[in-house]
Amino acid sequence: MTGFVIALISGALMSIQGVLNTGVTKQTSMWVSTGWVQLTAFLTCIILWYFSGRENIGSLLEVQPKYLLLGGIIGAFITYTVIRSMGTLGPAKAALVIVVSQILVAYGIELFGLFGVDKAGFEWKKLLGAVVAIIGIMIFN
Repeated sequence: MTGFVIALISGALMSIQGVLNTGVTKQTSMWVSTGWVQLTAFLTCIILWYFSGRENIGSLLEVQPKYLLLGGIIGAFITYTVIRSMGTLGPAKAALVIVVSQILVAYGIELFGLFGVDKAGFEWKKLLGAVVAIIGIMIFN
């Protein structure tokens, strides 16, 4: 149940952040806004790290495989793409398409066992769920 609540909060925060970032972008520029988001996220992480136990930062150098360290770079492009999609589609439609994309990619990652994730078997009901979600986008559109 805790994971479900946290996921709901995450979705809400992502939608709010997308709207706020789009507003900043309209008054500055795409990369100024994206940089601000990443910088303030970094500063927030430093503050929370300082007060929550101060784990060894050097352990990042030991992470294997190294491609796991690409999350921050991907995060910058996530910020960029959320801002662009919310600016062109509007918050509701953008969030809907983003969530369906997340579901499809996450299922593909599980299905093929990518990035060290345990491989999951194919299930027709999950494919049907994805198709229903895509139809939902078309209806919403």
